[in-house]
Amino acid sequence: MNELDQGQRAFSSFRVLNGEDNHSEREQLFRNMAQLFSYVSDRCDDEQVAQYDEVLCRLAELVEVEARAHVAKLLAPLERAPGTVVVKLANDDIEVARPLLEFSNVLSDDDLIDIVGKQSEAHRVAIAGRPVVPERVGEAIVEHGEKPSVVRLVRNSHAEFDKSTLQKLVVRATQDAEIADNLRGRHDLDWQSLRGEIDHLADKVLESLGQPETSLDPVAAGKVNAVVFNRIRNGAGFSAAQWKLAFNQVKALSDRKQLDDRALTRFARFAYGHHAAAAISVMLRIAPEVVVKWLASQDYAAITVALKAAGLSSELFLAVFAVLPWRDLPHEQDKQQVGQRFGAMDREEATEIFNLWRAHSFRKRASAEERASA
Repeated sequence: MNELDQGQRAFSSFRVLNGEDNHSEREQLFRNMAQLFSYVSDRCDDEQVAQYDEVLCRLAELVEVEARAHVAKLLAPLERAPGTVVVKLANDDIEVARPLLEFSNVLSDDDLIDIVGKQSEAHRVAIAGRPVVPERVGEAIVEHGEKPSVVRLVRNSHAEFDKSTLQKLVVRATQDAEIADNLRGRHDLDWQSLRGEIDHLADKVLESLGQPETSLDPVAAGKVNAVVFNRIRNGAGFSAAQWKLAFNQVKALSDRKQLDDRALTRFARFAYGHHAAAAISVMLRIAPEVVVKWLASQDYAAITVALKAAGLSSELFLAVFAVLPWRDLPHEQDKQQVGQRFGAMDREEATEIFNLWRAHSFRKRASAEERASA
């Protein structure tokens, strides 16, 4: 019997879920289920992931902290993990939540921002040390955080700040020498240009910090914006690393039944292009490589038909279209023409075209598999 078969059978006889077991059996089952999932996570389909998610969530309510912490460590490094139980454990006691907050790619920016606002300073410290801290998450830490989380955030060379967050940090540095020292040590900030960008109050504070002790690398200064660094917003180009991260987070959002127009609106609003593209794949059950091919070939027609079939409004369609990680940025004329085509197209017509394409695609795939097996 293979691992997937074992997992399927396990779901049929859970005495523990009906309170018919003892405490040790519950904990052992919880650990075993998580261990089994860690072995087969890359081979589970959406239905199987949903089954694991439901059972692990129910068991998490019945076990002690030690068992929850053990399971959190197992789930933290996984690229695909049950979305609901990950969020549940990430909001748990810090000894449970820490590995997920520090390493899990399943947690979205919105998940992290929610935790920053609702949970403890220890939770914020863990998030501040993540391998990448997007600027919206950094902004939330500066807004809600105490000294330990803010200091760790400023020390994190992979934390991203927008202009308003930097202004708050500069002002805060006048009252905290440690924050000031760490701001001086940021070699990725063009301090001279920054003086021309921040408001008058923050500029006076910046003067009190003095110049950085080390000279700024002119090559690095040319590559970064005066205020936002390590990030090019609304730029063209597909990133395999960003796609992988976005796809896993979107799948987790889908696990929690939260992948909808509101999620698409957030992706568009915050220019999360790879997330928007991943959402197209997940919502319409299109193979990820197909969506990537559309983006690489600037196939505006395919995206237009797919999103019309999905029932998006014209406004949301244009917002999503504009942030997708196309190979080249669409010109304004392209956007206008695509918007006109979308508005003129009937949803029923788009659905028919999309279904015909899907049927043709499946036939081609089946023929290819038959030839490969011959």
